[in-house]
Amino acid sequence: MTALTRTPPTLTEAERIHRLVRHAAGLADVRAEVEANHDENRWWPTSITDPRLRMAVAGWSTRVSYRMIGTYNRVVGEAATAGFDGLVASTDDELAELLTPLGLARSRVEYFRSLTELLVRWEKESVDVTVATDESGRDALIADFARDVRGASFKVAQCAVLYARGYHCGVIPVDSGMVAKLAPALGIPLPSGPIAHEHFRYLLEAVVKEQADGLRVLVGSLGHAVSIPAGAAPSWWAHLVLIYFKRLYLNGPSRRLCTLRPVCTEITGCAHALSTRSG
Repeated sequence: MTALTRTPPTLTEAERIHRLVRHAAGLADVRAEVEANHDENRWWPTSITDPRLRMAVAGWSTRVSYRMIGTYNRVVGEAATAGFDGLVASTDDELAELLTPLGLARSRVEYFRSLTELLVRWEKESVDVTVATDESGRDALIADFARDVRGASFKVAQCAVLYARGYHCGVIPVDSGMVAKLAPALGIPLPSGPIAHEHFRYLLEAVVKEQADGLRVLVGSLGHAVSIPAGAAPSWWAHLVLIYFKRLYLNGPSRRLCTLRPVCTEITGCAHALSTRSG
């Protein structure tokens, strides 16, 4: 897999993304989820400091439902106790036993083993995933990861690179629901296949970077209880706003959601939504 060439979002795409972020951030239920997961994410805890283990955990978090968060945290805790090198020294059967509660244990073992192979190659090539790089450097890491780690693809690679580098590194991961539901809700066409995750990520990151100062002001004006490092674009915050809006309003979809989006600028709770539901 190769990274796309970044192209700037159109004016319409930028306006719709910015409008949705601003609107979704003001919804009480979205805000509660953002605040609960921003500074200490339940899926990618800060207690894990080894970037190698963070990349493993990012892959293991896929296809785990919200109902399994307790089980997932227990497995992650056991993996952290063993340590990355301890996991490497484990047999495949031992790893599978650890990962069985999450399901798809053998696939998760294969992911871990191929991740280990990539990390060995990166070490030989003096590639450090945690070193700050520009957008093209991050894109190359994600493309490399998606190509060489079994079961990763772009959506997992985005998560792995983000978690390894830290929440505020500028990467905005795009999951399948964001491709299948959020982009259509915004009226943004995406290419077919796994590359859609990268295309949408580029658009979201460009808008947040361009609107960084205004979004930081918005975070403060809304009173969100989150900590964003000085000088960092609020990309992690925007990711959480969008992912939880998608989960709470598009997975259903919510009865409050306007069926005329993205034409209607109100998005939720407007006259169109009320008349459609009552009719």
